[in-house]
Amino acid sequence: MKILLAGVIGRYPYGGVAWCSLMYLIGLRELGHDVVYLEDTGECVYDADRNTISTDPTYGTNYIHSALKPFEFGDRWCFINYDGTYRGMTQSALRDFCADADLYVNLSGGSWFWRDEYRRIPSKIFIDSDPVFTQLAIAKGDAWYVEFFRGFDQLFTFGANIGADSSDVPTGEFTWHHTWQPVVTRLWHTNNPPADNRVTTVMTWKTESFTDVDGNKDREFVKFLDLPSRTSSHFQLAVNGPHELLRERGWNPVDAMRVSRSPWDYRRFIQQSRGEFGIAKHAYVSRRSGWFSDRTECYLAAGRPAVVQDTGWSDHLPSTTGLLPFSNTEEAVEALARLDRDYAAHARVAGEIAEEHFVAARVLNPLLERACA
Repeated sequence: MKILLAGVIGRYPYGGVAWCSLMYLIGLRELGHDVVYLEDTGECVYDADRNTISTDPTYGTNYIHSALKPFEFGDRWCFINYDGTYRGMTQSALRDFCADADLYVNLSGGSWFWRDEYRRIPSKIFIDSDPVFTQLAIAKGDAWYVEFFRGFDQLFTFGANIGADSSDVPTGEFTWHHTWQPVVTRLWHTNNPPADNRVTTVMTWKTESFTDVDGNKDREFVKFLDLPSRTSSHFQLAVNGPHELLRERGWNPVDAMRVSRSPWDYRRFIQQSRGEFGIAKHAYVSRRSGWFSDRTECYLAAGRPAVVQDTGWSDHLPSTTGLLPFSNTEEAVEALARLDRDYAAHARVAGEIAEEHFVAARVLNPLLERACA
């Protein structure tokens, strides 16, 4: 098939965001499909060199190119700037590709436009990596937003419980099918032992999106603020939050941008970690969404076990060895202790979980079957 995949690598030029799109692109190509990357959000890019949102898209387009070129997508991308100018593929080249494309995949708002060339593609799907927020925004009833989602033939979400009785997230007229983030596991495998004994994560303390929903990670993290004093585990957080407070409480924060500046920096940080300790957004937890992090999947693929807050994902994934859930401080303390008691077994099973549940072909084949049914 010919597939147009829209993502947000240039708008959010961080390592984790880049990998999210990259693993779709690589995974789809390895299944034999012809894929082009698109970015058409209508928004300005973040320029990390100047630490500002910029009307000049050069930083973002250079970032897209540098992320895609090593995987032979260097000439297979198109960025449409907010002013309607095209970077990468030309407007005519993109239209030619779309003219006989089979599938349009919009990943997390990689485009907020229904240009004629996208609308004419026979099968169109949206993949929601930020569940709860998306559905609550639709439920507000803003006409343009509702109409935007009506344009898709199928809707998918990383929230495994969205639409089920176990979650109270409103879905209205829409049906959301569950999917996981695909992982090209061979790109994460490492034979090197952890660089030290720290469990880590990469996180955003609070975002500026969906400000009417009090659902960010800061609201959950404060419940576990004193965890380092309750356990012998050592932590390191790559975070953009309150470093002084976190340092005082034993979390050893480091600058998130330094860790996430490139896809390779991000991967190196994960591979050098002993494992992950992850907190979820309050909206994911309180609504029992079943969301599971694409970042955690990468830790598992690297053979790094994960202790992560339960959003309802434990109803769908193994949760006894290699991947351990917690809902309160006591459970987190016990899970970290279990990790220490038999780290080798947890590390081995972590890799097995990644291969069983998240390997790209295993995720993408059923996605494509439903998308093109």
